[in-house]
Amino acid sequence: MEKKWFNGPPEDQTEICPVLNAQHIIAGKWKVVILWYLSINTRRFNELQRLLPGVSKGILTRQLRELEEQQMIHREVYKEVPPKVEYSLTSLGQSFIPILHYMGMWGKEYIKNK
Repeated sequence: MEKKWFNGPPEDQTEICPVLNAQHIIAGKWKVVILWYLSINTRRFNELQRLLPGVSKGILTRQLRELEEQQMIHREVYKEVPPKVEYSLTSLGQSFIPILHYMGMWGKEYIKNK
C-alpha cells in the first residue's frame, strides 16, 4: 500500500496523520489551559473566567462549547435560580491528562534550556 504524505486535499490529512485530529481538538488559545484546570477540579464558568485573565466571555463560551461538542468536557446544568452550570472532564477528557502532564514537563525543560 502506497503511503501518502500530505499530498491530498486537507480533508484527507486526518486519515494520514492522527496528530491533526488531536490538534483540531485542542486548537484554540485557551483549550489546553481549560483542560488543565478541569483536570484538577470541576469548575463553574465564572471560576474559569477568573483563572484565565484576558479571556473574553464570548471566547471562553465558544471554546467550552467546542470542547463539549468534541466530548472532552461535560456541562452540567442545575435547575436553580440563578442557574448553576459546572464543567468537568469526560472520560475522554481524562484520557488527555497524561498528555497535559508531558506538555508541562516539556514546557519546563524548554524554559530551562532556552
